[in-house]
Amino acid sequence: IGNVSANPLIGSLIVKNDKIIGAGFEGNGFGNSIARAIENAKESVDGSSLYINMEPCISSVSDSESIAEVIKRKVKRVIIGCVHPDPKCSGRAIKQLKDTGIEVKYGVLERDCVELNRFFLKHRSTGFPYITVKISQTLDGKISDVSGNSKWISSVESRSYVHELRSEYDAVLVGKGTVKKDNPGLTVRLVEGRNPKRVVLDSDLSLGMNYNLFKKNDDLNLIVITAKESKEKKKKVEKLLSKGVEIIFVKRNSDNKIDLKSAMKKLAARNIISLLIEGGSQVFTSFVHEKLFDELLIFNCPKILGSGVEAISNLDINSLRNAYQLNIKSVEKIGEDALIRIVNR
Repeated sequence: IGNVSANPLIGSLIVKNDKIIGAGFEGNGFGNSIARAIENAKESVDGSSLYINMEPCISSVSDSESIAEVIKRKVKRVIIGCVHPDPKCSGRAIKQLKDTGIEVKYGVLERDCVELNRFFLKHRSTGFPYITVKISQTLDGKISDVSGNSKWISSVESRSYVHELRSEYDAVLVGKGTVKKDNPGLTVRLVEGRNPKRVVLDSDLSLGMNYNLFKKNDDLNLIVITAKESKEKKKKVEKLLSKGVEIIFVKRNSDNKIDLKSAMKKLAARNIISLLIEGGSQVFTSFVHEKLFDELLIFNCPKILGSGVEAISNLDINSLRNAYQLNIKSVEKIGEDALIRIVNR
């Protein structure tokens, strides 16, 4: 997870006489999962069953060749988790296999297979990245004290968990307020894994260059999203570009803020298929208000502040009847904290 984006997570098993005789998975440098499973098979695959979690896309050369190999090697049955979401691929491999007399069954453990590839499926079906809002808060919903200090609300275990999340997502996003208050690195340090791209919302390019995100951009993974009007700040733009920062210019919305939908579309066009939102309050509120999120990860920490900065503020909802209705997917204990995973219906 995180190493094959923007491709899906695909694995294949070959079963014969109730035993797994071959297995393979796709990844950078690992090739096609079906081809690898056949190559790794301990005996002839003639008469075997092939299990794969997503329908192959025969528009790709490698998938088309692997389907031809399945037919040539006389695989008897193919079991598929979920159908490929791309209209150019959806159902075509299934039809081709059936037309040659191979038994095909699909929709097996479909929910699990969709969950596994929720980033890829969202990106391919909507043109938007899969967006997760991550909030670490006190029991009374505060993400920092009245002075803006948030270190440390969550436990050490929760912070390690967040670093693991960063390694799985393509990009992490914060607002300029979080940069000013916390001077974050937004890298993976507490666990092993790849660093995500780092995205900052700065509508007027007001951030100075002395923050960690700008000083430590050796991997050239920093993206700044700003308003189109910022093009007029030519010296600042040139300075950012000289530091290897990618700048995305977007229009403003009716509230004179960055148009988040436009910004998300532009990130998705850069093959950023998953995005982790890490702060702060205004950014959380904006993404929730515009319903631009797929799930919330809320770390509820056993502390009570009373006064402080609220995780989510005004959503223009004046009645309980109009409250956003979400779905609690899971609750687990991480260190001292309770992690609640909530999905947007």
